[in-house]
Amino acid sequence: MKYKVAVLGATGMVGQKFIQLLENHPWFEITSLAASEKRIGKFYGEEVNWIVSSNIPKNVVDMEMVALNPKDVDADIAFSALPSDVAKKVEEEFAKAGFVVASNASAFRMVDDVPLIIPEVNADHLRLIEIQKAKRGWDGFIVTNPNCTTIVLVISLKPLMDLGLKNVKVATMQALSGAGFPGVPSLAITDNVIPFIKGEEEKVENEPLKLLGRFDGEKIVPANIKVSASCNRVPVIDGHTEVVWAEFDKEINVDQVKDAFKSLKPLDLPSSPKEVIIVRDENDRPQPRLDRDEGKGMSVVVGRIRKDDSNLIKYIVLGHNTVRGAAGASILNAELMAKEGYLKS
Repeated sequence: MKYKVAVLGATGMVGQKFIQLLENHPWFEITSLAASEKRIGKFYGEEVNWIVSSNIPKNVVDMEMVALNPKDVDADIAFSALPSDVAKKVEEEFAKAGFVVASNASAFRMVDDVPLIIPEVNADHLRLIEIQKAKRGWDGFIVTNPNCTTIVLVISLKPLMDLGLKNVKVATMQALSGAGFPGVPSLAITDNVIPFIKGEEEKVENEPLKLLGRFDGEKIVPANIKVSASCNRVPVIDGHTEVVWAEFDKEINVDQVKDAFKSLKPLDLPSSPKEVIIVRDENDRPQPRLDRDEGKGMSVVVGRIRKDDSNLIKYIVLGHNTVRGAAGASILNAELMAKEGYLKS
């Protein structure tokens, strides 16, 4: 028996990615597609401008879209691909109504009682769920995944924490798909790099502290590290590339860092890749076009690991921003919740 799932914001780019990744999922079955008021009652295949693959999955082509209202949705889990301003109201309504909300939106990420989860990094933070439900009197709850850039970065930082990670500086080269569709105007990005993405640097600097923090039984104690980010939009379709400078509290070498990367183990979940972090030794890898689809888009790839000072290592990390960084992240979170007994069919 599969869990019934809804996609909220089903016609947008991330909503489409949810639908693509959920096709033939062993645990989840799409039973509701919710969209804006103007699309209610219309068939998904006739209304959506499908852009994430060659064809719309057959299981949703003739599905009639419903309102963003818990009363109209038949599901156990609501995957939210909503814009943050809409998500703030709608996700809360669904949680109050008893739904499990697995959100890709930023609205609740930094709220104290809402888990911000990367399963291989901080699965124990799911324990905030019971605190959230008790505090708010909800039958359901909200669990979020981080910003797409943050996910790629933090997966690479997690195994470095035990080596005495102290400070992180990161410069990002972020794909166009991170801006949604239609996204950045072609005349703005062609032959160009845009050195500003509104709100992005704040997310990349703050979210890692919660993700890498410690759950003390009541709240998350932020990690004692400092992250400084500079974020850029580049003319690449998919795949965020990040240049990282990691400073440690003691002398460190490249072999220690490589071994640490390789030590991050996959989980026994359908969407978990066989290798969470893939280490490349070539001088010119990772590259978005060559490496973004590793692990079906759920692995991150690191390379150019070099020593910069006695206690400073620099490297490149790459990840698929709409798979591992968005829809795939929420689906993996839901799989973790199912395995840990937080989902009820």
